[in-house]
Amino acid sequence: MKTNRIWIESVALGTAMACALALLIAVLAAGTAAVTGRGGPGQANEAGSVQQRTYEGMVTCTRCGAKHSAKLARTASNCTLTCVHGGSRFALVDGDRLYQLDGDLNVLKRLAGQRAQVVGVMRGDVITVTSVADQN
Repeated sequence: MKTNRIWIESVALGTAMACALALLIAVLAAGTAAVTGRGGPGQANEAGSVQQRTYEGMVTCTRCGAKHSAKLARTASNCTLTCVHGGSRFALVDGDRLYQLDGDLNVLKRLAGQRAQVVGVMRGDVITVTSVADQN
């Protein structure tokens, strides 16, 4: 009787360990996909390359968004450049959505406070910019 009990306990323990290991691997894979930005909807095509899209909006800063303070008596461009110099990041405002921009700062500085078309890859709320076009 005792031999049968040990055998059943061994099988149950092995099964529990296998299930726990499978769960751990699934959690790690999901975490890795979230951190690297791979595997999300619209992120990659069949070949595994990243899809670029065009986004349109106002190039501004994460501090002010679409509403620059009138008290400062500055243009939107000057306000954006001042905020970015003070530690804020460039952003693209499209309606009520705000996307942070990551890319060549010299190119983004030229478009500060203006409407532009931004081509890049979005991960979360950050657009990695590959090219821009002025809409003026």
